[in-house]
Amino acid sequence: MRKTASLPRALAALALALLVTATGSSCSTIDNSTVGGQGGPDPDHYGKGYWSGTLRVLASSELADMTPVLEEARKATGVTVRPTYAGTLDAVEQIASGEAEKAYDAIWLSSNDYLRLRPDTAGRITGETPVMTSPVAVGVRPAALARLGWDPAKVTWSQLHKAVAEKKLTYGMTDPKRSNSGFSALVSVASGLSGAQSALTGQDVARATPRLKEFFAGQKLTSGSSGWLATAYGRRTDVDALVNYESVLLSAPGKLTVIRPADGVVTADYPLTLLTSARAEAKEAAGRLTTYLRTPEAQRRITETTLRRPVVLGVPPAPALAEDKRRELPFPGSRAVADDLLDSYDNTLRRPSRTVYVLDTSGSMAGERLERLKAALAELTGDFRNREEVTLMPFGSAVKRGEVHTHTVDPASPKDALDAIRSDAAGLTASGGTAIYSSLQEAYRFLGKAPGDTFTSVVLMTDGENTDGDPASAFDSFYRSLPADQRRTPVFPILFGDSDRGELEHLATLTGGRLFDSHQGSLDRAFEEIRGYQ
Repeated sequence: MRKTASLPRALAALALALLVTATGSSCSTIDNSTVGGQGGPDPDHYGKGYWSGTLRVLASSELADMTPVLEEARKATGVTVRPTYAGTLDAVEQIASGEAEKAYDAIWLSSNDYLRLRPDTAGRITGETPVMTSPVAVGVRPAALARLGWDPAKVTWSQLHKAVAEKKLTYGMTDPKRSNSGFSALVSVASGLSGAQSALTGQDVARATPRLKEFFAGQKLTSGSSGWLATAYGRRTDVDALVNYESVLLSAPGKLTVIRPADGVVTADYPLTLLTSARAEAKEAAGRLTTYLRTPEAQRRITETTLRRPVVLGVPPAPALAEDKRRELPFPGSRAVADDLLDSYDNTLRRPSRTVYVLDTSGSMAGERLERLKAALAELTGDFRNREEVTLMPFGSAVKRGEVHTHTVDPASPKDALDAIRSDAAGLTASGGTAIYSSLQEAYRFLGKAPGDTFTSVVLMTDGENTDGDPASAFDSFYRSLPADQRRTPVFPILFGDSDRGELEHLATLTGGRLFDSHQGSLDRAFEEIRGYQ
């Protein structure tokens, strides 16, 4: 018998009604203003004994594209989702430390695989419901694909490695320590190049290390998030490909040809997962939400909107998605293997970083602000990688040349450089005006004196508006006159104190960087977030 178009909706509505009845008749005050918001949890909504109808979710950043689906879910279920976006591995640390349960009801990461390797998180999560899937893939510009003569359906990780090693292919990838797409890509390529037949082991990684080092020499673009990576890729003509989730690649600029390596990939399943600390009302709301998201109607909307694959049988993927013939690779079997792989990538496999920290030490920084800067820099030294070059360039009315120091972290004795950086940071003093644009020009000139095969970036921290030296227009002209390779160095400004958001956003947009707001957290957290882009 032929079903009418309205029957699935009626059945979904009946199921939701029965679920609400079965779990109790608590009343909710629905806050509709925060759907798709990014501002983080608002404690005023969650007084003791009060349920606002808003589900507070710590989510992977790429889930911002679910906003229209979540708005439809709100209308169907009465549950408003208030997401706060974070990198997957950063979110894992928040869960393990107990910070997440103070502010959220649930987590929604691209994968819980790494989370499951952490024994300190096992008691903090309960119940996970996969909502959609997206495998790691490689998106290649059509011109590069034609040059290589590949059949996209038959390409392997070994072929990709060979093309990179012969300098015929370059690519961008997110930072595996900040983004699950980067970590999943790292696991995929390590498994493919090691020939591992099961979960990756330490011996597999050791065996593949020489080929992995050759492969990662071709990585010309890094990022802390999938969205920024795609945007940055759109600005570059020297990068042939992206390694990311299939859904991101299909949405990226430039009409990439998506390759799903024949020897296997890791797949994200986006499980909505409750924190055990969540109140009963939040758990009931999450149940209503996941029930709705797994209805055929919602699954069709998800695959059409986000280009991820449905998890409900009988719902076809969006037309843009190729037939699913991929081989699924297992995740590493232990945290030790996963962490060793991450450490190896950071300190051995990837290209080194070269960063100039342009630091406002004008008179207005005197006192608490300067102390916060010193503390943030001291904390940051714990995250500097082997082979990394770090330059502290403090400025007031001009660059304070006598206080500019550069240190490279020597793998043989990393403590020497880290101690020196901490000492330099502790010796910073506040004086003078604020010469933002003249100081940025000095940073670019410094980086241009000794170009190398590194990831280069400039981090700008200022607490005020430009008062001395060249104006913004002069920097714009200077930047546009730089050679193409130097224009690939982004500026990552940090909004701090009384700095001008508009000015800093302009700098980030002009140079292909990104603005970080310390007002939404701490200064040391802003510096830490930037690490994924260096």
